[in-house]
Amino acid sequence: MPELPDVEEYRRFFARHAAGRSVRRVVVPDATIVRNATPRALDRALRGRTFEEPDRHGKWLVAWTDGPALLLHFGMTGDLVWSAIEPERHRHDRVILELDGGDELRYRNMRKLGGAWLAHDPDEAVAAMGSLGPDALAVKRREFHERLSRRRGQAKAVLMDQRFMAGLGNLLVDELLWQTRIHPRRRVETLDDTERDRLYETMRWILRRWVAGYGRVPRRGEWLIAVRDAGGPCPRCGGPLARITAAGRTTWLCPTCQPDPAP
Repeated sequence: MPELPDVEEYRRFFARHAAGRSVRRVVVPDATIVRNATPRALDRALRGRTFEEPDRHGKWLVAWTDGPALLLHFGMTGDLVWSAIEPERHRHDRVILELDGGDELRYRNMRKLGGAWLAHDPDEAVAAMGSLGPDALAVKRREFHERLSRRRGQAKAVLMDQRFMAGLGNLLVDELLWQTRIHPRRRVETLDDTERDRLYETMRWILRRWVAGYGRVPRRGEWLIAVRDAGGPCPRCGGPLARITAAGRTTWLCPTCQPDPAP
């Protein structure tokens, strides 16, 4: 499932190909993908408008024009496709932005989780995205500590909750907890100040490295993600990894580096 680094890459892709370009037409082959408007209303709102530099909040791409905005959420299978790279349209292209000059930027989504929204102003954009916490890449240390101090529950569930902080998903949270040696079922209210600060610093390090090196294969000695699907061994201690369920999701961890908090 696309997480913050993936959507940041989509934001940059959108900026390269659409920022400063005007919309000739919006084609929506599947009307159900537009969640809060009709395809005709989306076309009418965006036609003739010029895209500005897009924004991102967590896993959401917010593409403002000189008027309304197009909001995209990528669900599990969402992607962006540029017509110069892939000239032929695909049956899973759900929203097609025909731009000046004849180029097309296409929102492709096989399983149709996520979707597209139309927002006429910032308040509508916030309402469409729902009750999101601060962006995980932009949140300040003090706000992170304040928000975490008010939460209760298992670490993985809290960190994946988009209302707590937007952008982290299953892979990133597993990586973050492995890097900080915290068991996914450890309750956040038992973390001391040093552990909470380590969570913040490590999260920032992971996100910056992942965004900067997007598309590169992670080094096996530094990242859990480099070996997680193969089942180990742990890149740090060499012991076997374990697969459990935490926060309702398949979770990988090292039992040696991340001891179970249960008695």
